[in-house]
Amino acid sequence: MNGAMAASSHRIMLGPLVAAIDQGTSSTRFLVFNSKTAELLSHHQVEIKQSFPKEGWVEEDPKEILQSVYECMERTCEKLTQLNIDISNIKAIGVTNQRETTLVWDKETGEPLYNAIVWLDLRTQSTVERLINKTPGRNKNHLKHKTGLPISTYFSAVKLRWLMDNVDDVHKAVVSHRAMFGTVDSWLIWCLTGGKSGGVHCTDVTNASRTMLFNIHTMEWDPELCKYFGIPMEILPRVRSSSEIYGLMKICSSRKSGALSGIPISGCLGDQSAALVGQMCFQDGQAKNTYGTGCFLLRNTGPKPVMSDHGLLTTVAYKLGRDKPACYALEGSVAIAGAVVRWLQDNLGIIGSSEELEKLAASVGTSYGCYFVPAFSGLYAPYWEPSARGIICGLTQFTNKSHLAFAALEAVCFQTREILDAMNQDSGIPLTQLQVDGGMTSNRLLMQLQADILCIPVVKPSMPETTALGAAMAAGAAEGVSVWSLNPEDLSEVTSEKFEPQINTEESEFRYARWKKAVQKSMNWETTEPVCNGNGETSIFSSAPLGFYIIGSMLMLIGAKYLAGRN
Repeated sequence: MNGAMAASSHRIMLGPLVAAIDQGTSSTRFLVFNSKTAELLSHHQVEIKQSFPKEGWVEEDPKEILQSVYECMERTCEKLTQLNIDISNIKAIGVTNQRETTLVWDKETGEPLYNAIVWLDLRTQSTVERLINKTPGRNKNHLKHKTGLPISTYFSAVKLRWLMDNVDDVHKAVVSHRAMFGTVDSWLIWCLTGGKSGGVHCTDVTNASRTMLFNIHTMEWDPELCKYFGIPMEILPRVRSSSEIYGLMKICSSRKSGALSGIPISGCLGDQSAALVGQMCFQDGQAKNTYGTGCFLLRNTGPKPVMSDHGLLTTVAYKLGRDKPACYALEGSVAIAGAVVRWLQDNLGIIGSSEELEKLAASVGTSYGCYFVPAFSGLYAPYWEPSARGIICGLTQFTNKSHLAFAALEAVCFQTREILDAMNQDSGIPLTQLQVDGGMTSNRLLMQLQADILCIPVVKPSMPETTALGAAMAAGAAEGVSVWSLNPEDLSEVTSEKFEPQINTEESEFRYARWKKAVQKSMNWETTEPVCNGNGETSIFSSAPLGFYIIGSMLMLIGAKYLAGRN
């Protein structure tokens, strides 16, 4: 009896809890936080499979994504029960997600009509080229005054256009008014609030601002943008703020996580915006860098959107309540950060885990003049160059896999330096330190390298789950929930670790200059318009260098035969 009383009193002491679904490119997590202390109480993580049906294509299964959310909720609820924490103390759930990834589903059957096309995917390169060619002056920034974004393969509108043009099921569903479009947040919220039985079809302003269909000034879907891409507005989700009750969870009561039924989903932020909130960057000028599959540096610019002259994106940072003002951010996006570790592991097999990468790199402490530009999906900020491809240069007979491991870590740091430089130029006020988060920040060598290459301190919070924390904060602060105060005086003090630069500026600048030289070598590698051979397959001649090589070889063979015949 006394034990039960002690357990119940412990539960009361915890106060209200808030959960977050963190659906990323490579994994899904469900995390539960104490709303009074921001302490992480329990979580569970499930890896997500990516498929690569063709070169440059990246897809994920929407059903697997949804199932991974259910599994994470189930396992976390089991862990909470083992910890003697009352699940009914969870008062709200927030959602944060990989942005731009594009889904279309049938609202009558609830079935996805195609795999999710992931943000990294390059299949729309020829679509983008055609769109840019029809703009005045072939200007990729033609829509930037409304969207804050260049016309690029990265954003959802071109992926949705591709689905409507190339997938019969999607085309038919659009024509018959059965199609629903959404980014991952919309798909999850719709499914978790009932799906085909009354599910809520919505998104938040941060995710909407990454589609190229949303006007970041009016904060609404833009009819002219939709017309430009040929997207019917009826398939779009309703745009809401990042912090309000969207709907209530509906989960089968036979599950352990059935106890979550009826809890409001009341927070929604794209993952990089969520990390900005989780890092408490609420002031104009505060910035954070997240090291995940890609790398994303966001700087809060306050209530007015700032347009970049140096290749950065203007995006909606958050809108924490229906009646609250929107805040904006400048963003530098790097496509390949943590993904380079996965590539070294899965494609080359030179490491067995990310921990092994750190050990390999630390064993040599230098790249020995080797530079690795991982432009697997072209180059994002500040170049926006889809024709770039990955290169490794500066190799000698002395170079080994340890040097390559070090060069891979340096590549992440150099790419961050490029977007930080652009951000400092745009704002005119250089950052004096960089707040960091994301899975790769557990790599201490990477953090030290980053401080060395930036020549400013790097500050890492001791609780790394800032993306999920941001979604939980938005959910807990929502009107009608109000268990998490976002007033500056009420926010928990965050403990952190600081990495100071340890090399001289001249050495740092020399290495950075060599990196810039390597980047130039990666440019204009691939032609953008594929040449098809009649079966819908891309011809080898779509690569200009390869085409010239093959034609040249054929001419040499013909010439050799001709000369041989004459002899």
